Amino acid sequence: MTKDVIALTPKMPDINTLLAGLFAGGPDLGINPLAEGAVVQLCAPGGRPLVSVEAPLLVQVPGEAQRLLGAEVAAPKEPFWWTEARASTAIEEGERLAGSFAGRLTAVLDGTVWPSEAAHTDVVPLTPETATAAPAPEATPPAVDVLTDKAAVVIQDRPVVAMTSWLADALRTASASDRALQIVTPPHTSLTLPTRNALHGHPNRWVIQDPDSGYYDGLSGAQLHWQDGHFTPARTAEGNARIAEAFKPRPTPDSPDAQGERQLILSLHTTHPADEHLLLGGALEAAWQALTGAPPAGWSTAEPIALPWSRRQLTELARTRAQKNIPTWLTTVGTPDRPAIATTRITHTSAGIEEHITLTLGHTADEAPPLDVLAPLAETLATEHGLTSMLTTLRSARRDLTVPPRFEAPPIPLSFTLGANAVSEIGRAHAQHPQGGLRPAQLGHTSRPALHYILGDGTDPNSWTTLQQLTQHLKSA
Repeated sequence: MTKDVIALTPKMPDINTLLAGLFAGGPDLGINPLAEGAVVQLCAPGGRPLVSVEAPLLVQVPGEAQRLLGAEVAAPKEPFWWTEARASTAIEEGERLAGSFAGRLTAVLDGTVWPSEAAHTDVVPLTPETATAAPAPEATPPAVDVLTDKAAVVIQDRPVVAMTSWLADALRTASASDRALQIVTPPHTSLTLPTRNALHGHPNRWVIQDPDSGYYDGLSGAQLHWQDGHFTPARTAEGNARIAEAFKPRPTPDSPDAQGERQLILSLHTTHPADEHLLLGGALEAAWQALTGAPPAGWSTAEPIALPWSRRQLTELARTRAQKNIPTWLTTVGTPDRPAIATTRITHTSAGIEEHITLTLGHTADEAPPLDVLAPLAETLATEHGLTSMLTTLRSARRDLTVPPRFEAPPIPLSFTLGANAVSEIGRAHAQHPQGGLRPAQLGHTSRPALHYILGDGTDPNSWTTLQQLTQHLKSA
């Protein structure tokens, strides 16, 4: 497995400071650059990687250290530099080398190490076994602990597993080689929503190592075992998957349901003409402003979120990637006092430039979700931001927007909006008269309206049936 150690510093670690940190094991260690210099590996004389260090990242968005490392972390005031090291614990000295590397950086730059107990500045001598250890296979990415023909396994012991650049690289590598990405964590760990979205569905898995229940899937609850080079469900004699006891719902005084915590979720699809003057992010910004009273705080292609919100910059990135026929995936966050996070996938298709956005906002029992804003927002998106469709749902879940390894009730539909172009393609008369007496409100221009369907108040699971019937009706045109 690996051990993560992170240096948080108010100043950028320059080359001399980084070299001083990399000499934590003495002058006999080698340095191996990877990913065009974005990652540097500290290696034993025999070539075995001991510590992998990512290039320092300037974090300019408030609250990211606390969101991902815990409220108690004493991070410098933004902006600060985030330098992450991953140590191989297959080698005895790896974890202490990572701690010495981070400790040396923060001693020089007056920063903080996470976890704090890992920090020190001692030289770590190598044992003869480490000095002569064989190198790891070249195909193994720095973030991967176990690589088999079927799976790339990453072992993490962090309070929150975020979709870091390390993890994104492991996911890309696994996908390109037709492997599953399987993240193994202890039961106290949670996921960010971007990580959960990336792991959703077969063959990727979130594997919980529970002292009482053994291994189980943190998203489905299926008990797992290691077989043929990957974690797979342990089935009964009848062939059914067993659900781990630790995953099953257990009402407690601090559960989201008991506390009245809820999440409001908007799934947006927008389509724009491929115009050189197009500025993306407008639909997301309008939704954020309407629902929170402020624009997004920051965006990035990985977590932690490093860049202040900028529609121009994210458009430039998407345009550059589109020229290489590469879709753009990014995450957006809000301010710490108003938990909100969104994932966006931008693609160039025959229909134009498409944005697929999922925006989630957290609320306590004392913070009523702004449901009265949804219809006016839908009209704004339909008339000004190329809305194709929008589904809004409500669920009982954590306000902090993290995903625990336990059963969570599914969201319940509130409304569905069909953009004007979609209404025109389906046929206005057909779209306005679905079965069951559901009658949509017309939004925008009367000659070419968008349609807004109210499905429920977020408390009745039968709203899913209503949505299914509506979807079938719209597809039957």
